Amino acid sequence: QVQLVESGGGSVQAGGSLRLSCAVSGFTSSRHCMGWFRQGPGKEREGVAHVRFDGDTSYVDSVKGRFTISVDNAEKTLYLQMNSLNVEDTAMYYCAAEPLGYIIPLCANLNYNNWGQGTQVTVSS
Repeated sequence: QVQLVESGGGSVQAGGSLRLSCAVSGFTSSRHCMGWFRQGPGKEREGVAHVRFDGDTSYVDSVKGRFTISVDNAEKTLYLQMNSLNVEDTAMYYCAAEPLGYIIPLCANLNYNNWGQGTQVTVSS
């Protein structure tokens, strides 16, 4: 059974930084996408950043240059380093993972079926 557990959320002032972690267990596929999503108050969920098994990464325009997604395969942990945070980044953040078949898609276009429970990030001005 796949389990994803996020941590690292919290409250920070605008301009500050946070690093989110997602511990992954029970996920054995060597070909996969992993991603971070967020859902702010009154907003739809959006994909923030994705990383594919071959190292390809993608970001939503609003976080490019500020957020970095990475994976520690040995620790089976997904990270999201968030710098220069602003109030618009306030949201519940979720990690997700999905195995891939023979076809390698753009992770941003993928439907993820394995999700964590979320960690709250609140940025104050």
